[in-house]
Amino acid sequence: MIVLTKLILAHLTGDFVLQPKGWVADKERYKIRSLKLFLHVLLHGGLIILLLWDVGYWLLAGILTITHLMIDLLKIYFQKEHNQTSWFLADQAMHLGSILILYYFWFRPEWHISLLVLNPNFWLLITILLFLTVVTAVLIRFIMLNWSLSIKNSDSEEDSLSKAGTYIGILERLFIFVFVVSGNWASIGFLLTAKSVFRFGDLREAKDRKLTEYILIGTLVSFGIAIISGMVFLWLTDY
Repeated sequence: MIVLTKLILAHLTGDFVLQPKGWVADKERYKIRSLKLFLHVLLHGGLIILLLWDVGYWLLAGILTITHLMIDLLKIYFQKEHNQTSWFLADQAMHLGSILILYYFWFRPEWHISLLVLNPNFWLLITILLFLTVVTAVLIRFIMLNWSLSIKNSDSEEDSLSKAGTYIGILERLFIFVFVVSGNWASIGFLLTAKSVFRFGDLREAKDRKLTEYILIGTLVSFGIAIISGMVFLWLTDY
C-alpha cells in the first residue's frame, strides 16, 4: 500500500505543486506542440522514480508517464471554456484510475473487494449518501417550492449563481452526516455558526420578510434531514 500512496503522491505533486500556471496556459495554447507538456509528464516519471527510490521501477514509471501524456492530450483537445470543471474532474479521475489499475496488475495486491460489497453497511452507506446528495436536493426543492415562487414574484432582482443553493445544501448535509457518524456533534454547531455569519448580510439587508423566512426554513430543513439520516445510520449499524 505504501507504493500506491507514493504513486498518488507523485501525481498530486506533479499536477498541483510543481506545475506553474504558465505551463498550464502553454499546454492549452500549443497543445501537442507545447514543450511544457512534455516537461510536465517527464516530471511525473521522475517523481515516481524519486519517491519509490528504485530505478527498477523504470518501466512502471515509463508506462505511467505515457499514460499521463495521453490523458492530458485528451483533456487539452476536448476541454472547452464551458466544460472546464467537468474535464478537470474527468482528467483527475482518469489519472487516479490509471494509477490504481497499473498498481493492481503490477503488484497483484490482495484486495478483497467482495468483502466490501457483501458488507450490508456498505450498501446502507451508499444509499444514505445518494439520499443526502440527490434525493434530498429534489425533496427540499419541492418542499420550498411555494416560498421560492413567492420570492421570484417579488420586486427583488438580485442575481445568484446557477444551482448554488443546491450544491451548498449537498455539501452541508454531507458534512453534517460525517459529523454525526463520527460523533462530532459540536462541529454541527460550528457549521451552523459559519453559515449564519455568511448569511447575516443577506438577512440584515433583506427588506422582504419572506426572504428571511425562506432562508431560515431551508437551512433548518436541510440540517434536520441530515442529522436524522446520520442518527438512523448509527442506529441501523449499531455504532
